[in-house]
Amino acid sequence: MVIGTKQARSSIKWPPCPHWPPFAREHCALARFVAVAAVCLLLVAGTYCTARADDDDLEAALRGAADANRTVILSVLNKAYAEEDGLLDLFVEGLRRGDGTQRLIRHVLLVAMDRPAFRRCRSLGSVRCYRFPPAATNGTDDLSSEQMYMSGGFIRMMWRRIRLLGDVLRHGYSFVFTDLDVIWLKNPFPSLNRTRDEDLLISSDRFNGLPDDYLGNELNTGFFFVATSNRTVALFDEWHAARNQSAGMKEQDVLNQMKRRGAFARLGVRTRVLDTARFSGFCQDSRDARQVTTVHANCCRTMRAKVADLKTVLDAARRLNRTTELRWPAHSECAKSWSL
Repeated sequence: MVIGTKQARSSIKWPPCPHWPPFAREHCALARFVAVAAVCLLLVAGTYCTARADDDDLEAALRGAADANRTVILSVLNKAYAEEDGLLDLFVEGLRRGDGTQRLIRHVLLVAMDRPAFRRCRSLGSVRCYRFPPAATNGTDDLSSEQMYMSGGFIRMMWRRIRLLGDVLRHGYSFVFTDLDVIWLKNPFPSLNRTRDEDLLISSDRFNGLPDDYLGNELNTGFFFVATSNRTVALFDEWHAARNQSAGMKEQDVLNQMKRRGAFARLGVRTRVLDTARFSGFCQDSRDARQVTTVHANCCRTMRAKVADLKTVLDAARRLNRTTELRWPAHSECAKSWSL
């Protein structure tokens, strides 16, 4: 056993420089310097070119999915989300069957965090898929399995998507971000009813009835719209940077902390909170099912429970036109998920 600092050894073993003729030694040293500099330049250029290629790929994907107003619909998935008969299939089924949502499918861009998720996404055929660059994860962190709510892997995956969404804004695209556990029953854009001066429209777990009260409403990042601007780019930059001082906190908690500390007001980000009457969720069901455009399986811990209870929501929505009154089924599997 060796105690202490181990001296690093170069993996390159240079042959000794000749002593004769007199100028040979100087030329030899210069040649070695040029060789090392060339290798370093190639490494830097390779890194730059890879980053530039990833940037170009994202731009192409966004351009292909965007509507005439440069707005895209984004979601993120990994291998676990992409399994057959899981959240990905439910999400796409909701878009295919929803009221006015079929025409939105061409504007959906699904971002796969791993290769199996990307392959499964591509196999669907009807949606656009983008592979999150492997270099962005440094190849050291496999997040392809189910990441339990508030686990370390769950938190890391949430921060990666904030980095991605910031890049989307920097490319000059606005977006609706939706978790895959949000079922779209209707085209949500008319219900968003955005005015030109609004930067951020965001859902909440429990709406207090005041859409302008973003301080009093607890914001939920499972469904939100962001308009690209210098203000929102700055918000996402600050949000992503805050992860370094927020160990153990998910990105949603950090955003709520930022708003309370005045970040929205300081950056001039004009925000409106979405009413759960239209943008519903398991935390607070809408009282009028006929108004509902989206349903989020929030307040639910496991993927299996989300899938089971969202299937009952889709079944109930199919009966909507055959009854004068619709009551949402109890979210029984999600309720039980917290005791597992």
